[in-house]
Amino acid sequence: MDINEILEKCDHTLLRVDCSAEEIRALCDQGIRYRCASVCIPPCHVAGARRYVGDQLKLCTVIGFPNGYMSTAAKAFEAADAVRNGADEIDMVVNLSMVKDGAWDAVAADIRAVREATKDKVLKVIIECCLLTEEEKLSLCRIVSNCGADFIKTSTGFSTGGATREDVRLLRENCPETVKVKAAGGIASLQDAEDFIALGADRLGTSRIVKLSMEMENAQGAPDEEY
Repeated sequence: MDINEILEKCDHTLLRVDCSAEEIRALCDQGIRYRCASVCIPPCHVAGARRYVGDQLKLCTVIGFPNGYMSTAAKAFEAADAVRNGADEIDMVVNLSMVKDGAWDAVAADIRAVREATKDKVLKVIIECCLLTEEEKLSLCRIVSNCGADFIKTSTGFSTGGATREDVRLLRENCPETVKVKAAGGIASLQDAEDFIALGADRLGTSRIVKLSMEMENAQGAPDEEY
């Protein structure tokens, strides 16, 4: 697969807790240059990033991140604030405490509240597969789909594990075509990216693919040292 096809599916990501505005601007420059699907950044940087990029780039941000156990009202407020600040896409974390309690109606209400707050924006629901049983994953495929989300997402990248091939396959096979799959966490190589796309991921949350593209460009531009 051509690397440009992969880049078009990448949410170029920087969610480190101490990332600076200068780093976010650099991320945006890279996202524009490499024609990424979006950049995924902390909520506090959305307004500044929107002023910086104008309409050149989609902005994604995270809600209830990374633990998901905020109140539903807090998540809805956070999502609405992100939209006001210029976010095009919202990646929310489900309430895993509710999941473990089997409180499925409450889980659904939590997602629906954020869906209502984001209206016509893209909503991705992070289910943190590494903390779930297979039965819980299957239940969340159904609930996320029924709540009108645009994507189901494997991982925050901040827990005990990231995306796996098995999880991407499971999510794709158990969600309708109207719900896309985002793989995130631990995508370290072009082979990882190709595998996840082949298994049904429509979006990848990663910073590594852009870095690999930059490394490839630098290597191609290096002077020939053989005389």
